[in-house]
Amino acid sequence: MSLRDHLPIPWTASQRGVILVILAGLLIYGSIRFYLNRSYVSDPQPTTPAHAADLADRIDPNTADAPTLAVLPLIGEKRAADIVAYRKRYTDDHPGQPAFKSLEDLLKIRGIGASTIAQMQPFLIFPTSRPSSTQQ
Repeated sequence: MSLRDHLPIPWTASQRGVILVILAGLLIYGSIRFYLNRSYVSDPQPTTPAHAADLADRIDPNTADAPTLAVLPLIGEKRAADIVAYRKRYTDDHPGQPAFKSLEDLLKIRGIGASTIAQMQPFLIFPTSRPSSTQQ
């Protein structure tokens, strides 16, 4: 007699059949999920989102009101009010010129630094020409 003849069988034939059916079901379910939800995730992640430049709802800080500016990342109601106040002072001193020509112009606002600007960049737009203020 061999050692194998003395060892108890861990599962009966019907238990092994149930385990095989469960494993086959899980394999089929996982294969279907993988097939339907294929996606490629790059490693390392890109620094800017793939469609960040394609956003339809980009905000112009030269024309946006305080509640609109307040929804930007890391900008609350107080900083939004500071942006609007700075913009008003600037346009009073320099009529016909936009207060913010580039992203770096926002650094003049107290409480806005380089990391804040980096987070806001995908959501802001700076027009190259200012629309005329006279409408007919």
